[in-house]
Amino acid sequence: MDILIKNCDLISMSNFRARYEKNMCVYIQGDKITKIGKDVTPKPGDKIIDAEGKICMPGLINTHTHLSMSIFRETLDGYTLQDWLTKKIWPMEDKLTKEDIYFASLLSCLEMISTGTTTANDMYFMTEDTIKAVIDTGVRVQLTRTIMDTDETTKTRIEELKQLVEKFKDKNPLITLNVGIHGLYTNSINTVREMIQYANENELPVHMHFCENEKEVQDIRSMYNVNSPVDIIEREFKDTHTILAHCVELTEEEIERLSKLKINIAHCPISNLRLGCGVAKTQKMINSGINVSLGTDGQGSGSNLDLFDTMKFTALLQKGVFEDAQNMDSYKVLEMATINGAKALGLEKEIR
Repeated sequence: MDILIKNCDLISMSNFRARYEKNMCVYIQGDKITKIGKDVTPKPGDKIIDAEGKICMPGLINTHTHLSMSIFRETLDGYTLQDWLTKKIWPMEDKLTKEDIYFASLLSCLEMISTGTTTANDMYFMTEDTIKAVIDTGVRVQLTRTIMDTDETTKTRIEELKQLVEKFKDKNPLITLNVGIHGLYTNSINTVREMIQYANENELPVHMHFCENEKEVQDIRSMYNVNSPVDIIEREFKDTHTILAHCVELTEEEIERLSKLKINIAHCPISNLRLGCGVAKTQKMINSGINVSLGTDGQGSGSNLDLFDTMKFTALLQKGVFEDAQNMDSYKVLEMATINGAKALGLEKEIR
């Protein structure tokens, strides 16, 4: 059944339309928008939605989350990032079953649908069970099997990722894949290089936590014997489509260096605040030309998957912390939650 949405107030992220148009019609045939205009005539049998007084806008895109963490909501009060991971989350994750992953992911999909998010970039494990939840609900995801080589299971994790890519790449238009490196501080340089090579050979993005707090920065400096974590990005990731989540602990000079690379940054302000990590300089990143999108992180640290909540914090923090009311106008924040997310995932031709 085709759908006509009429009388809506349209917000567009297109460079070829006005940003805001009142009393518009949007016509959807199958799974594609085919007409936008003042007067669109429906066909007999079409579903008609009268959206008078309501906004019609692109679906939101969450570029960093962990969908299976819906059952870990509110588990972090008072913990630093590293203590929360090692003392609470990782021990609980070791006990998860495939059924846990499916139903936890299903809850997250429902939460996203109810708050306007149509696409998510997920990083976790037992990924096929998340895919089942995604197919059952119809949301769009880019996902991965996260790689950490902190113990003897590294080879198994890498093989699971490769099997996932072989099984699902280009099989379903709503499911795309990337290579998930948990972080530089949880992987050796050899594993990082292997994953980058695999991503490039298979034309996949890399998705990785990066510079989330000062402890992580110090760990990377010590492990890799570098002055800055950005040294590793410049040396190893220079030709790779990369999505870096968080990026809180970056200097202005490091931001400028990243702007010369194929780097996208997923900004997760609520999670960063709750873990005491700080506030990322996202306005500086945007000013330098970096594509910055938004993420909620998992509900364990981000509390929810509501990107409207994330947009509010994004705007207020950049204005208040950096004492500049001109930072982050509302349309720029909407771009971060929509078209910038599509660009980060390499889906700007599919999601507009």
